[in-house]
Amino acid sequence: MAAHESDDWWRSAAIYQVYVRSFADGDGDGTGDLAGVRAKLPYLAELGVDALWFTPWYLSPLADGGYDVADYRTIDPAFGTLAEAEKLIVEARALGIRTIVDIVPNHLSDQHPWFRAALAAGPGSPERELFHFRPGRGAHGELPPNTWPSQFAGDTWTRVEDGEWYLHLFTPQQPDLNWAHPAVRREHEDVLRFWFERGVAGVRIDSAALLAKDPALADFVEGTDPHPYIDRDELHDIYRSWRAVADAYGAVFVGEVWLPDSERFARYLRPDELHTAFNFTFLACPWDAARLRASIDDTLAEHAPVGAPATWVLCNHDVTRTVTRYGRADTGFDFAAKRFGTPTDLALGTRRARAAALLSLALPGSVYLYQGEELGLPEADIPLDRIEDPMHFRSGGVDPGRDGCRVPLPWTGKPWATPWLPQPADWARYAADRQGGVPSSMLALYRRALLLRRTQPGFGDGTLTWLEAPEGVLAFAREAGLCCVVNLGDAPVPLPAHRSLLLASGPLADGLLPKDTAVWLRA
Repeated sequence: MAAHESDDWWRSAAIYQVYVRSFADGDGDGTGDLAGVRAKLPYLAELGVDALWFTPWYLSPLADGGYDVADYRTIDPAFGTLAEAEKLIVEARALGIRTIVDIVPNHLSDQHPWFRAALAAGPGSPERELFHFRPGRGAHGELPPNTWPSQFAGDTWTRVEDGEWYLHLFTPQQPDLNWAHPAVRREHEDVLRFWFERGVAGVRIDSAALLAKDPALADFVEGTDPHPYIDRDELHDIYRSWRAVADAYGAVFVGEVWLPDSERFARYLRPDELHTAFNFTFLACPWDAARLRASIDDTLAEHAPVGAPATWVLCNHDVTRTVTRYGRADTGFDFAAKRFGTPTDLALGTRRARAAALLSLALPGSVYLYQGEELGLPEADIPLDRIEDPMHFRSGGVDPGRDGCRVPLPWTGKPWATPWLPQPADWARYAADRQGGVPSSMLALYRRALLLRRTQPGFGDGTLTWLEAPEGVLAFAREAGLCCVVNLGDAPVPLPAHRSLLLASGPLADGLLPKDTAVWLRA
């Protein structure tokens, strides 16, 4: 049964991330929109994905790429209207594609009516209780209330005209909500119902481990347990309430949960909490056989006790694109390590990204693809005067930021008219219309892989058994004799005994599997 035809579709689904602003421009103004997405639904159906995850499409000043939400019930006019979103959900579903929306519960935009009312109401008001307003420290309140570090570089507190300070773990335009307040919980549950009633099949929860804060707002001390604002136990009651809402609609959750402790991570995936969570250890793992195997083992082990399926992600709108990352000396990912001018071998990175695609699509569970990944897009160099990402500015200009992975997609050899971020001059070679008819292209590889994944036995949710393999080679078996072999070593290796070759990420060499190449076999 195809993944999208099952009640448990999410356990095996291939989910495509749409960053609306850069996906497709329907009205020619240089900004992606819902009309553009609707026009490309046949492309997405042909690609073979089961669901679309939309990064925030809500009304927003775009201080942080839409993750500063001013109204959860309104589509940003740059993208379209609520009526268009409703049509998109219906049209996609008619093609067998479900819709997942992004909810950002940790914070709002400073332009949200709640925060504007809080500023106007003044100290001690009920309106300010929805956020974290506090008097400052020091003789005249000139110092911030505590020393919490930011999730971006920079300060976590901003002082307003009446002297009080408000907390923002991200930018000053993103004030943190007070999740100890019942009105905050009620509002978010109502927002969930609003979108579920419009046919949304799931919700991705941004910064899911950050909502609850130490009520005392005590200073951060390295090694403090519990952490004053990461992974606090109070979170689980919030998500149990959310799960009850989702279950009433048959909807699902995927949490953005960055946690090094596997036991703590698994708590979010208990049967009455979140259905799935993103797997960032795999995403950040270097191109190294031993480390990838350890990441896969750890992921499956931490999911097993709660019966949740793993998710596999190679890149997203926040991290360096796969073909660029795999073409560098350091093939892992760390926000702190991003720098301008890092040397990159794109041919090498592309070869490895093709192999990584087959690896991730063969692993047990669901998989997420980021728009443009199927085209083999590299990270783009953005001119300094065009960078918009606050991570760049809050780092003092050291970090290039995330705009390089957010450049508008090349659908044809002709660039977008006045795109909001510039498309590199040589991106015509990655255009979807040019790749579509080329059997060796990245797009053709993804289409073939996703078709096999949907129609052949052994893929999706289930078990994995490691096979004996030479050093530097990953080989594992799935159900129905499916076998995946990935050569990360220095020399070609023989293929294991098999009945048929389903797919290869690159040409074989005299029947041997070359380095940085993967195959799917039927044993």
